[in-house]
This record gives sequence, C-alpha cells and structure tokens, in this order.
Amino acid sequence: MTQPEDRPVAQPEDRPVAQTGHSAGPDPLRVRNQKEFRDALAQLRADRGIKSLKQLEQASEDGTGRRLAPATVSTVLNKDALPERDFVIVYLSACGLHDTEQEPWLLAWAAVRHGTAPVEEGVPENANPDDESPPTPPAGAGGTWRRLPGERRKWVRAAIAGTAIAALAAGVGAWQLHQQRVHDRQVQDQERYRKRHCGTSNPSLVTGADGQCTGITDGSDGSSVFGSDLKPVLTAIGAENRNVIRGGDYVTLAFLTPLASRDANSLTVGQYVAELEGAYTAVEEENDSNSRPKVRFVVANMGSSEKQWTQAVDRLTALKAEDHLVAVAGMGLSQQESVDAARALSKADLPMVGDLITADGFDATGAVDGRGPISGLARVALTNTDQLTAISKELGSAQRTAALVRTSVTPNGTKDLYTESLNRGFHTVEGLKKHLDDTSDFAFDPRGGPGAILPTISQNICNTGRTIDTVYYAARVKYLPDFLNALASRSCHSQPITVITGSDAAALDPRTPALHTSDAPITLLYASFPTAAQLHSSDNPDHALYDAFTKDFASPHHGRQFPPEHLTSSYWAIVAHDAVLTFATALHNAAANGDGPPSLPNRYAVRNELYALRNGAVPGASGHFGIDNNGNRTNTTTVTTVHHLGQPLPNPTHQPG
Repeated sequence: MTQPEDRPVAQPEDRPVAQTGHSAGPDPLRVRNQKEFRDALAQLRADRGIKSLKQLEQASEDGTGRRLAPATVSTVLNKDALPERDFVIVYLSACGLHDTEQEPWLLAWAAVRHGTAPVEEGVPENANPDDESPPTPPAGAGGTWRRLPGERRKWVRAAIAGTAIAALAAGVGAWQLHQQRVHDRQVQDQERYRKRHCGTSNPSLVTGADGQCTGITDGSDGSSVFGSDLKPVLTAIGAENRNVIRGGDYVTLAFLTPLASRDANSLTVGQYVAELEGAYTAVEEENDSNSRPKVRFVVANMGSSEKQWTQAVDRLTALKAEDHLVAVAGMGLSQQESVDAARALSKADLPMVGDLITADGFDATGAVDGRGPISGLARVALTNTDQLTAISKELGSAQRTAALVRTSVTPNGTKDLYTESLNRGFHTVEGLKKHLDDTSDFAFDPRGGPGAILPTISQNICNTGRTIDTVYYAARVKYLPDFLNALASRSCHSQPITVITGSDAAALDPRTPALHTSDAPITLLYASFPTAAQLHSSDNPDHALYDAFTKDFASPHHGRQFPPEHLTSSYWAIVAHDAVLTFATALHNAAANGDGPPSLPNRYAVRNELYALRNGAVPGASGHFGIDNNGNRTNTTTVTTVHHLGQPLPNPTHQPG
C-alpha cells in the first residue's frame, strides 16, 4: 500500500537514527540496510523543515523547469529497494546539502549497495535495554545474600548500589571508548575506500597502481577525476544529467574511450578532450530538442592504452538493468583491446556506434579478426579502404617506386588493427599495390624503440639500388615525426619523397620542421574528413549542418566553454558528435515507433533502428549519411578528402612507358 505523499516515512522503532554535529538530520554512516537508508532520507527532509513533497519538488527546481515529482519521491522511498545514486544526489541537493555534505550519504549508499554497511557490535540479539528487573545475585553468594540483618542489609544494599553505579560509569566509559573506536575504524575505512576509488564514493571509479583514475562517472563525482583538462566537459555533463534525471523520461548512453595519454604506450596524443566535448555537444543538442526520451550521458574511461577496458565494460554491462543503458558510443581506437570490448558488449546485446575505428572489417561482420560477427556494431568513421582509394586517385597513373614501412602491434604488444588494415590496403588497392617494391619492405616493433630503428630504415631506402620516391607508412602518427626527421637526414635526402599514410596523421602538427626543409623535400598525403574551412565553405552542400554544430560547440555549456581550437586541431570532435547523433536518431525513431510515454525504448529497439538508418538519415556535422547492413557509414565518397602537408606533390621518378 502506498503512503500519502506528504506523510513522513516511518523511522525504525528499535533503533533511533544518530544525529551528526550538524542540526540538519541523521547520520547516514550509521545505516545498515536499504530500508534504514530510505528512512534516513525521509528523516533528513523532515529535519530540514521541508514539510511536504510539494515543497521538496519546489526546492529541486534549478531553473530548467524539471523537478523531483512528488509521486516519484513517494514511490522511491516506499519501494523495497535501494534508491538509484542519481536520485539520491538530486534529493540531497533539494534538501540543501552541498557537495561536501553529500559525501557521507554517497559513501553510505555505496556501503549498503556492496554489503559493507556497519553492523552494531557488542549487543546480544536478545538484549532488552529497558529491562528493570533486579540484578541476579553474584555467583557463590548462596543463602547469605538473603539472611543478612536489616541494617546490614541496608548497608550492603548501599554498597552494592555504589558498586553498581561505579560499574555503570565504567561500563558507559567503556561503551563510549568502543563507539569511538568503531567510529575511527569507519573513518579509516572510508578514507581507504575513497583512495581506492579516485577520492570519491563511486565504486565504479578505480585508482590504478599508476595513480590513474579509470571507470565510469556521470559527472557527479567531481570534474577532475580524469584530469584537469577534462574539467569543463565533465562539469557540463554532471549538470546536464541532473536536469535529465529530474524529468524522469530518459535512457542512458555510455561513451567508452581512453581518456588519458600519460602512458608511454598510449596511441592517443590528447585529442580525447575534443572527442568528449564533441560527443557531449550532441547530447545537449538532443536534450534541448522536443524529442523524447532524453539522454543521460555517462563516461567510461578505458585508461591510457585502453589497458582497463575489461573493468569498464564489465561495469557497463551491469548498467543495463540499473540505469536503463541502451547503447555505447566511442569504442576507442582500432586496436585489439577495442575489438575485445566490442565483442563483450555485443554479447551483452548492447548496440555500439564507433567514432574513430577505421580498420577494415571492424564492423558488424567481425572480419577484422576473423572471430565471427560483432552484432550491434556500427561506425561513422571513414574506413582505411575509403582513405587509400581516394589517395590512389589523387596520385594518378604515373609510375612510382614505393617502399613499405609497417608495424603490426601496439606498444602493449597487442594487435594494432589499424596498421594491419593499412598494410593490407597498400597490397590490395589497385592504384597503390602496383607501385610496391617487394625488396623494400621494412617492419619494426614499437617495443624495440622506434627512435633507434627508424633512422636505419630511412637510410636503407637510399641503399636499395633503386630510386625510392614513395613510402607507404602503415604505422602510427606517434612515430611519424621521428620518421620524417630520419628521412630528412638520410644520405639521399635531396631526392624528393612522398609519404602516404592513413587518417591517424590528422593529429600531426603541419608545422613539423621536417616537412619544411628545402634541401630535403618531403610531401605527406593522408585522407580523412574535410578540414574545418572546407566544411564551412559554401562549396559543401551540408555546410549548414557543420555551422550549426560549431555554434552549439562554442556556446556556453552550463557555464563552461570549450576551446574553439579543438574544432580545428583534429576531426575527433566531429566524428564523436556524429556517433552520438547516430545513436540519438535511432533512439528517437524507436520512441516514435513504440508505445509512447511512459514506455522507454530498450536496447533491442535501438539496435533495430540503428541498422535501418539509410538514405542519409543522420544529419551529421560531417554531412548527411546512413548506416548500411554491415554497420558502416554510407555516402563516404562525397566526404573523403585527401590532405597534403609539406612540399607540393612532386613528379614521380618514372613515367609510364
């Protein structure tokens, strides 16, 4: 039976809730189970002078028009379950508790959820603190206790009473000391717990041995858990999620990516900040529209080099039931860790939209590693074949002599699927494979120190007995500056040379000195999305879509600004935005075709709609596109652009004979 909404929830009769030094209510760290936690929340409202749920609703108003509905609060506090963490945060804020005051409550929530809440010690289960029956005679007193003369009996009674009082005082002192020790242990346990969980009460965040914080946050755990460079976007995410939760009609989207590059083995070079900002911008755009449901956005950090992907994915699969998680976007880079993560999420029936993955076969077919389909995977990036085909057309029909420089593993020792895919492309794309010199194939393992081997490879290009005028570079941009420097220093440096590679090169600084050395002419070609200037140009038929995105990106996000240069330093913000927009388009199509409010689309409905996005259904910042039956982006030829860095493209050494 449901309680009237304005009636306080009953408190436990046999155990009063202890008060803190603050006059604002119960001590959450004393609660032991779900019911006591809900009772403590109700008591907090009463102690804060909020007499009704209507008043609580008004107190939860933050200017957006979204509030804690009285019916929602009544249901949650009377339901035999632990309230969701997001509800607790909004409820505490409505009761006037700031972040510091909320911390004990969130620690208590985590303790109850994980079964580590305190249990009272030293009190027998059958003890009755109100029992006033006379004390039992001490052992060995026998009949003497009852046969003492009256006056002596009075004296003995007084002595016994004095002894009892002294014993009682000693007992009270011992009890107080015990309670203090229990409290001290709890404080120490809390401190250790927070240290293990990035200084927060969130069990989904974990502090690694290297001090790096990985795991999942919704922005309510502090804006600096993943580093100071992400503070603006995480602040915005936390504020946006609070608004969404108040409305009640929402699903959860997770964004899975490596949010650090401190590790020497990391293949990212800092673009992840722009990536998360672009993804968040799409969430905010969708939540500001008239469509339903709204999107709650959580961030899942795989850590530098994606080493903690298992931990992040395990937690995401648990969110399916807890937080109505219906999809995952991002997915990291084209390396083995990302494929393993995709397969685990596919097994959990969670649809995915990749933003950066370009390796051929890293799609729903699963051909990338030959281990079977990856159901539910889609992506918005340009495949390596798309890129290399565009470059081959740019080169024309002139004869070239090309060496191949390649890697096949990441610095972690796992497969680098991006570079393996480039290698296959150089051997299969018709306009490129014909130029390969079979005797000039140079492989290196990044774990052996690229700085040492790349100068050797560059010099070998001069010693093949043939004039090498082109290099196919199937390796990461992380090592490209060293390779360009080595080319500029080789003995035959005056011979013009063209380096061809994949979209990873978009992160290369175009001012790299080796590209501007007059006596060592080097040209670099790679294909990717158009530049910001090209997308903004009137020559782009979809320039209005890009302009709308840049306007939204540059606007304040709950009082925070994103640096405008993040839109020009790489294409990561654009593809992250378009990946989230692809999910949102599928979500809203599923909602429109469903049963309507209050029914929410589930992950199966989202996956169905994802693969039905044809004929330019997604109005992305990079232009209109769809998703084909293998999960790949459509309309790629209209957007794939070849970029030239360094010297002008030289004439080839040999003309066709």
